Amino acid sequence: MGSRTLLALVAMCAALPVFADNDPIVEAPAGKLRGESVGGLNVFKGIPYALPPIGESRWKPPVTMSMWSGVRDAKQFGAACVQPPSRAGNIYADPPPAISEDCLFLNIWAPRAARKAPVFVWIYGGALSSGASNLSMYEGSKLASRGVVFVSINYRLGILGYLAHPQLSAESPEKISGNYGLKDQIAALRWIQRNIAAFGGDPANVTIAGESAGALSVMHLMNSPPARGLFAKAIAQSAYMISLPELKQAKYGSPSAETIGEQLATAIGAPDLATLRSMDAAAMTSAAASTGYFPMNNVDGHTLLRQIVDSFEDGKQAKVPILAGFNQGEIRSLRVLIPPVPADAATYESAIRSRYADLADRFLKLYPGTNLEESILAITRDSLYGWTAEKLVKSQTALGERGFLYLFDHGYPAADTASLHAFHAAEIPYVFGNIDRTSAAWPKIPDAPLERALSDAMADYWTSFARTGEPRASHQPDWPAYGSTRAFMHFVDRPMPGTHVMPGMFELNDEVVCRRREQGDQPWNWNVGIVSPVLPPRGGCVR
Repeated sequence: MGSRTLLALVAMCAALPVFADNDPIVEAPAGKLRGESVGGLNVFKGIPYALPPIGESRWKPPVTMSMWSGVRDAKQFGAACVQPPSRAGNIYADPPPAISEDCLFLNIWAPRAARKAPVFVWIYGGALSSGASNLSMYEGSKLASRGVVFVSINYRLGILGYLAHPQLSAESPEKISGNYGLKDQIAALRWIQRNIAAFGGDPANVTIAGESAGALSVMHLMNSPPARGLFAKAIAQSAYMISLPELKQAKYGSPSAETIGEQLATAIGAPDLATLRSMDAAAMTSAAASTGYFPMNNVDGHTLLRQIVDSFEDGKQAKVPILAGFNQGEIRSLRVLIPPVPADAATYESAIRSRYADLADRFLKLYPGTNLEESILAITRDSLYGWTAEKLVKSQTALGERGFLYLFDHGYPAADTASLHAFHAAEIPYVFGNIDRTSAAWPKIPDAPLERALSDAMADYWTSFARTGEPRASHQPDWPAYGSTRAFMHFVDRPMPGTHVMPGMFELNDEVVCRRREQGDQPWNWNVGIVSPVLPPRGGCVR
């Protein structure tokens, strides 16, 4: 045998998966899978839950895979979905090792002896533009060790996940387009319903959870008819209940989703659908992002029937318990969402009075001109995240379900020194028990007893909620339901129950959104404070 042939055989053998005698093999309806046994857990990675959405399947709903033959190796993560490169200096940057259009994978961490265990499904954030289930901060061992089957999922992002276009609608049986990332999430939940029992999970006790765009997705799943019955509880961390484009018509100050898609296609040099489908996925995604394209779901009359707030106002959402909350410093790491700080208090107060009219006094009491930077940060935090969190728990309570509200207000030296106290997503490593697994530019969390104790408490509360619908933690105070006292849990250096988070915040922002909805020509998002349009008159809105 020649040396070149021998080297080729050695390389081929090195590329083959290595199987250990104790590797767990699961025989699920989807097919047999070989995972890894790690510290009392069975771990399976890179499991495909749908066919690759490539070629002519680009911008089509996910298609269920047929059962595969043989034993599929599940020891490596699958590729992340296509996304633009991270910006330099971004504290959230944790570039995935590989990206691909072939990205519809999920991962499972299960206690080795699990039988009908609660299932915790994580949906990552990233503005529907970035993120992946294999980020180091989302490693599921600590949560699974508390007795849940932890599942993390990928879904399509950016232009590939959310483009609506008349030509796409024309080829769809329902005459709709967009929302492909949401349809991926629904497909993953259906896969979980069919297969999770083989891993020791209970398909009747599934909790969907997510942060930021993942929490936005949780709200969409609560409102989507095709997702009904696929989960029993919901967790929404820093969700934002903004207005959505309608598929076919301009409304609430936004062009139709199809119009947005046509304009985007023109901007990236794609005159028709054939051209769009022939473009390189990564180049097209980056080109779309460079135009300022902001991916969003749309109200298409099938996947989403109405605006998010309409569903929660009218009790049309899924009737499930919810745990929801926000962070004190949400906007400290998202300053792109705020306008420049005005020159002085007089300029600020004049702008507020000209925009908020009869609500100006209430507004300035909550967000005074005495500390302009803090008020500007708080305005956007509350209009996006604070109002949404309380709206969620209040709405579920009105349905007769239990809602649990929190405020994460914990700081530590590296974050506070960088003016990032309790910043957006700062709670995630504590919830996951992964305070040592943050990205390179993330303010480093001390390896200290206080931090570990807070993390243990939050992981306990979250997994207890997934198990029973009641967040409880070992040696920690009971977390009261929102109920009639408007109770919440305040996470500072330790959990502290309280009532009436930020008094007046919810009522003001709820009335602002109500007036904009009633008028019909203004969006509701981060267009608040000194950049708010002139607020419509009260009409039927009294909060």
